[in-house]
Amino acid sequence: MQIDTQNERPVPHTASEPQRLPAGGALIIATLLVSAFVVILNETAMNVAISTLITDPMLGIDERAAQWLTTAFLLTMAVVIPTTGWLMARFSKRTLYIAAMGTFVLGSIVAGFAPSFPLLLLGRIVQASGTAIVFPLLMTTVMQLVPPARRGAFMGTISMVMSVAPALGPTVSGVILQFGSWRWIFLGVAPLALLMLLIGARNLSSTALDDRPKLDGLSIPLAAFGFGGLVYGLSLLGAEGLPAWQLPLALGVGVLSLVAFVLRQLRLQRRDDALLDLRTFRHPLFTTTVIIMGLAMAAMFGTLIMLPLILQDSMGLEPLQVGLITMPGALLTGLLGPVVGNLYDRFGPRPLVIPGGLVVLAALVLYTTLSPTTPWWMVLIMQMVLMLGFAFTFPPLFTVSLASLPKRLYGHGSAIVGTVQQVAGAAGTALFVTVMATRQGQLVAEGVSRGDALLEGARLAFMGAAALWLVGVAATFWMRKPADVVAEEPEQALAGHAAEEPVVREAEGAPRA
Repeated sequence: MQIDTQNERPVPHTASEPQRLPAGGALIIATLLVSAFVVILNETAMNVAISTLITDPMLGIDERAAQWLTTAFLLTMAVVIPTTGWLMARFSKRTLYIAAMGTFVLGSIVAGFAPSFPLLLLGRIVQASGTAIVFPLLMTTVMQLVPPARRGAFMGTISMVMSVAPALGPTVSGVILQFGSWRWIFLGVAPLALLMLLIGARNLSSTALDDRPKLDGLSIPLAAFGFGGLVYGLSLLGAEGLPAWQLPLALGVGVLSLVAFVLRQLRLQRRDDALLDLRTFRHPLFTTTVIIMGLAMAAMFGTLIMLPLILQDSMGLEPLQVGLITMPGALLTGLLGPVVGNLYDRFGPRPLVIPGGLVVLAALVLYTTLSPTTPWWMVLIMQMVLMLGFAFTFPPLFTVSLASLPKRLYGHGSAIVGTVQQVAGAAGTALFVTVMATRQGQLVAEGVSRGDALLEGARLAFMGAAALWLVGVAATFWMRKPADVVAEEPEQALAGHAAEEPVVREAEGAPRA
């Protein structure tokens, strides 16, 4: 099936017609891929710069204030991502891309030249506002431009970007800090982001949209307090020295606002004005995939936050050694992404996600055997096994999640997938740290050394993660490859969507998914 690049609508194909991208489609996707790589690389670059920022007399901050550079970034992402479905329905890709990359460039410049900590924090927030839009825009564009028979390969490439960029971020930052100021973490990436902005502004389409949803003024603050409050509250779990009211207040505001947000969207989507269209969950395959993805993200982020603590505090390794141990697994995931994507196109999701889920389970069980005498190379193998399992899990999940939706819901589906990543990652991190810290505190009170107590708490957290992941493994058996074209809901045809975007059936004799 081809795509009409002017209207971005599917066009029927015959069995003899080659499955290929529309003219200019490869350049558009490549531009978005490089842009996503740049913004995700910068997202993790601050992780190793905290100590440098603390010692900068111009900023005059402590460790807790410095951590807000990461916390504020994640909170902004959690607030902006849910709005991207509405933004993609309201504005053309070109307009949205220019706004996203322009905002990122502006934030990088503000942060790079910031004379004080408040301006540096503002720059990170502005950066995050642009970063939050790029990934959903990339996912939606791939689904609209790439023929169904090749979607797996392209989603595999996206998975490569998502794995390699975060892994290289701390390394690039470390090199910059070795030879120059922390300001070059921001100023060094700004020219590349500006170049991608100019390329994208020239090549992305600015087709006018026929039916633009109205902006609901109440949905935005509800989304901000709901998703932002939930992520912030989860980030406080396990933290020490907080006022007793802070955690319950943050979680309470987050949950209540999220409930109100959902009820508001259910009402607004009746006239297609929802900020986040929840009719995506009427498609069982999408719902199943999102559940598996949420569990996988929680397990991955929880492991990534625990492993450096174990290696440094319990096993006495240096930060450089920790980076060298964790990087091969991330690079392995990235390099296998396109391979797994091509296998998805040939064999579908189940031969990939079922073994991948079992490998992740095996790795989590292996982590429960860690001890102070475990050699570093064994930890390296465990981490590579874990990331190998995720390498066979994430590309099919990304592909199936959006391919199971009608085209009209691609943007909202991408927004939901991105939101689940943020919330599940925060939840996984919070649960791992809380279980570890609670058990560590109990053992330290009994006279156990802090390093051994931390390791015992981490083992308990890995046991809980393995038990929870059993749900994800069971859900993988329900996976299947969606049809090339998913029909719109009947009520949408009554609302006029049948005339706007007719359902395209597979041509007689064409290969089926």
